[in-house]
Amino acid sequence: MKMTFRWYGDNDPVTLEKIRQIPKMTGIVSAVYDVPAGGIWSEESIYQLKKKAEDNGLEFEVVESVPVPEDIKLGNEKAPQLIENYCENVRRLGKAGVKCICYNFMPVFDWLRSELEYQHEDGSNGLAYDDETVLSMNPLTSELSLPGWDESYSKDELKELLNKYKDIDEEKLWENLETFLKAVIPVAEESGVKMAIHPDDPPWGIFGLPRIITTEKNLERFLKLVDSPANGLTFCTGSLGADVNNDLVKMAKKFAKRIHFAHLRNIRHTDEKCFMETGHPTECGSLDMYNIAKSLLDGGFDGYVRPDHGRMIWGETGRYGYGLYDRALGAMYLTGLFEGIEKTK
Repeated sequence: MKMTFRWYGDNDPVTLEKIRQIPKMTGIVSAVYDVPAGGIWSEESIYQLKKKAEDNGLEFEVVESVPVPEDIKLGNEKAPQLIENYCENVRRLGKAGVKCICYNFMPVFDWLRSELEYQHEDGSNGLAYDDETVLSMNPLTSELSLPGWDESYSKDELKELLNKYKDIDEEKLWENLETFLKAVIPVAEESGVKMAIHPDDPPWGIFGLPRIITTEKNLERFLKLVDSPANGLTFCTGSLGADVNNDLVKMAKKFAKRIHFAHLRNIRHTDEKCFMETGHPTECGSLDMYNIAKSLLDGGFDGYVRPDHGRMIWGETGRYGYGLYDRALGAMYLTGLFEGIEKTK
């Protein structure tokens, strides 16, 4: 197991100098952020990232993410060329020593929350989701700023894109995902890269858009689309755990050998399809973090781990979910969990 930390590049207020000071931290998880989805990353940009990490005593072995363009998810006439561009990025990243690529296949919207600064009793604040609040919003007119909501597209572009998805149901999305995987996974195998799909967040349909990486049954179906060790999962406990019906302890052990990347964080269910993001330890939320970690190790997991969304604590401000202090605490909690479990086997 290697502990890693998400880093958003030179504009990230959490610097590499600070990340390297977290005990047992082996590397960063990052990406080339100035190339639009579907573009080819320059080798220069990739090696600059690698050098910045190594200059700070950190590895650059995990990319999150190489975005999948909407045209690929839609399976339209632009998809074949964009898939080839994606394959070229996989080749270049493998050549630079990247071992794992995290990506998602969520139509239009990335992770969605209804509140970015939910106030906890201890004075910290964090992300929260209320299904009724989200569904009462109009994604074409909402003032709320969320990743993938109104930052990536103009209102006209978003309206046009949502209209395109009217003909895409779950089965069509599965079909388009299979086409993507059959092209990309052989390239990943040749490049020494393991692809790790991220679950949908939250793991249910939003605004009539299909979402398919959501449940144990669907994860099993996904892995069978291309049954290769290079075709694997990002096991995000916060995303999958948002559905109270998902048994994360069971899933962690069942899929452990095909989990290449684990995003480990806790949430507290406040109602059906409602949750808040909490501190990482088990007692802070609704997820059994100890037994999830134990099931991963018992099942043979030997991949990358990172603490996921953190609260803002001790007066810190910055990128929502991605401050330094709470994620650093999470990294230390998770490191202690894994060490304790390994030593008591």
